[in-house]
Amino acid sequence: MTQRAPYLLIDAGNSRIKWALVQSDGTQLASGALSHDDVAGPRARPGAQPAWTDWPTPCGAWLSNVAGTEVATHIATLVDAHWPRLPLATIRASARQCGVTNCYTTPDSLGSDRWAGMIGAHATFPGEHLLLATFGTATTLEALRADGAFIGGLIAPGWTLMMRSLGEHTAQLPTLDATHARSLLDAADATRRGPFFATDTPCSLSAGCTLAQAGLIERMWRDLQEEWQVPVRLVVGGGAADEVASALKVPHTRHDSLVLSGLALIAAEDTARQRV
Repeated sequence: MTQRAPYLLIDAGNSRIKWALVQSDGTQLASGALSHDDVAGPRARPGAQPAWTDWPTPCGAWLSNVAGTEVATHIATLVDAHWPRLPLATIRASARQCGVTNCYTTPDSLGSDRWAGMIGAHATFPGEHLLLATFGTATTLEALRADGAFIGGLIAPGWTLMMRSLGEHTAQLPTLDATHARSLLDAADATRRGPFFATDTPCSLSAGCTLAQAGLIERMWRDLQEEWQVPVRLVVGGGAADEVASALKVPHTRHDSLVLSGLALIAAEDTARQRV
């Protein structure tokens, strides 16, 4: 049987853009990540754009975009430059899709990345109750029942944003970037015994923001299990997952491709509907 044309899947977040070329049977042909500057037209860095010409032409592209209209325009231009007139679908959350039911009062106001991520998680962990924690520019939580019902979630400042906000809005605190904060946490982990009480300001700030993130996740995971009276799998991912997960004291599963997994399912459903 001839393999159908693959799907081009694009997850445009606030910090970076992830993409994958996936066959209709779920096999991944290629994947990568780009910064926003990599696709920003004349400002794009030479050689930074993906080598899509090395791969077969997809049947279409599916985009989850929470980074704004300018990024969407740059992505559309990039896709068209490689595959002119390739259909590009920008997904939005809906009331129900791919086995997941959206209980938001206004379903389409839910972020497309969160929606695709839940679709991917529901398929990846079938029959399980889930709490999804994603540590990006914002930290998001989604409570997803085993039957696919998304009952609601939370949004908080992300780990890096929390540190930057403290530095920018207080007179005597430093502004830590992620690289510096990670080095402080790594050094502290090598010597720490017992509760984390730092003895200098940068370590106090990086550790405090990390533990604030971890405390939120642990609190909601325990509350959800108490409410549902069933085991709940905690699934974590995102750019700051390493730092926050290292501070968690509850069981958790790491998964960093749920949005792309969900986009693949949406693409398959859309393609099947078009064939009918």
